[in-house]
Amino acid sequence: MVVSLLIWLIVGALAGWLAGKLVHGAGFGLIGNIGVGIVGAAIAGFLLPRLGVVPGGGFVWAVVHAAIGAVILLVVVGLVRR
Repeated sequence: MVVSLLIWLIVGALAGWLAGKLVHGAGFGLIGNIGVGIVGAAIAGFLLPRLGVVPGGGFVWAVVHAAIGAVILLVVVGLVRR
């Protein structure tokens, strides 16, 4: 249980950091990156299978999957802010 939570936090932090670099060019701090990454993972988990994109298993694919969702989240938030 503790290991699963730790993996979620690490995946969220990496995905949020990567999405921040791809969309804005900067990160959001550790807590912000974790939040963006976890919400991004939920978004990608909902959208990608409906689009026919099913990533493989493993840690790297989890980060890629969450980062795709986090980028989508940041783009939508950026559009709403304008």
